[in-house]
Amino acid sequence: MDFGPVLAGFSVVFEPQNLLYCLVGVTLGMLVGVLPGLGPAATIAILLPITYNIEPAAAVILLAGIFYGAQYGGTITSVLLRLPGEASTVVTVFDGHELARQGKAGSALGIAAIGSFIGGTASIILLTFIAPLVADFALEFGPAEYTMLALIGVLLVATLVNGSLVKGIAAAAAGLLLATVGSDPIVATPRFVFGSDQLADGIDFVIVAMGLFGVAEILYNLEHRLRQQPSVSSFGRALPSRIDWLASRLAILRGSIVGFVLGVLPGGGATMSSFVAYAVEKRAAKEPSRFGKGAIEGVAGPESANNAAATSSFIPLLTLGIPANATMAVLFGALLLQGIPPGPQLIVEHPDVFWGVVNSMYVGNIFLLLLSIPLIGVFVRLLKVRPGILAPLTILITMIGVYSIRNSTFDMFVVIVLGLVGYGMKKLGFEPGPLVLAFVLGKLLESSFRRSMRLFDGSILGFLQRPVSATLAGLFVLAVVVVPILRRVRRKQTV
Repeated sequence: MDFGPVLAGFSVVFEPQNLLYCLVGVTLGMLVGVLPGLGPAATIAILLPITYNIEPAAAVILLAGIFYGAQYGGTITSVLLRLPGEASTVVTVFDGHELARQGKAGSALGIAAIGSFIGGTASIILLTFIAPLVADFALEFGPAEYTMLALIGVLLVATLVNGSLVKGIAAAAAGLLLATVGSDPIVATPRFVFGSDQLADGIDFVIVAMGLFGVAEILYNLEHRLRQQPSVSSFGRALPSRIDWLASRLAILRGSIVGFVLGVLPGGGATMSSFVAYAVEKRAAKEPSRFGKGAIEGVAGPESANNAAATSSFIPLLTLGIPANATMAVLFGALLLQGIPPGPQLIVEHPDVFWGVVNSMYVGNIFLLLLSIPLIGVFVRLLKVRPGILAPLTILITMIGVYSIRNSTFDMFVVIVLGLVGYGMKKLGFEPGPLVLAFVLGKLLESSFRRSMRLFDGSILGFLQRPVSATLAGLFVLAVVVVPILRRVRRKQTV
């Protein structure tokens, strides 16, 4: 492996403006994590217009910092208020809040910060060595391979969502349909524009992301956050004791491994990683009954896992151009807006962006570790701001950002409509993530498939004649058809 580009990436990170963007990103991410409901995907979507005039490396460093910074921010409310700021910190509530009730909130938050730092840093090191290998392998990909990758990315996320399989697939299908609005990518024929000139160029990704994540999340959380929240006056000791550290070190190691592996998989991500890590710790414990009653391992394992997963989920995005989760789909759009398509060519054509973003995570994790404990009091005070004040300000920023894209009031109406659609989806149990992911991958899937069919003279069997695409097709069938059947058989046997 040539370490020249890796070292050059550090020179990009240590440019003063990039260090500042990294610091702003992780701090904003922590803030987003503290405010339940908004989430990194919605925040990144809202901030996309701001990144138009920023250098590509700096823009992605900023947005990436928001993503992994939010993983720790959600821990604060989980421990102090029994209110998960992020879905990935739901399991932290079980033991973290119990520790807070016992006067050990500082220990819980401290071990979460340390575990997050170790898990995230270990994942970055593995990313540094594995990502170039994946990119070299992916350079051999053609239209057939990209077709199968896009299909796997869409359908795996659709089938791995929490809740109904049918609803996940339906949301992904809606995203694919929405991606066809505009001009045909091959012959430039208008499709589904209904005579509107504004739709001739299709629907901008930023508009879709802001509507389904930004506006929809705000509306949904206004409905669910009007209850009074308890106040917290003290957190106890600010750092974990030696006993807590000794009890947590293996949990941190296991959580880091679980998080890295599951973060790479489409649909895995930080949330699934934290749940799996908690289950692993409970099974590995000599006294499983302690869990749910203030076991420090129940905080250390999941917190290490969700930060490791947040980092490793960049591998399929940067090397294959396949977003592993909804937030990665928004970051995918951010790179496209900068004129930098993610994929195997990224590491060759834009090494400053690739290695600048990867190496910025080392610095960002250090920033998180240094900021986490001193800022706890500040974040707790922010929790007292009423949603009725925060929501209108966020909507205003969203609308200004949307209008700035094309100076179009039509786009503002589209965002409102998509926001109402997203709100309705959440009320009915449909997750917007598969829709946004399918929308991002829709154009790649369509263009690659149609190019493949031309190469294969219209024969669908051509996908099975190429070793890589045939292997990917086999993995797709295994994950989408065989695994669900085996699960169903196992359920019947247990019943």
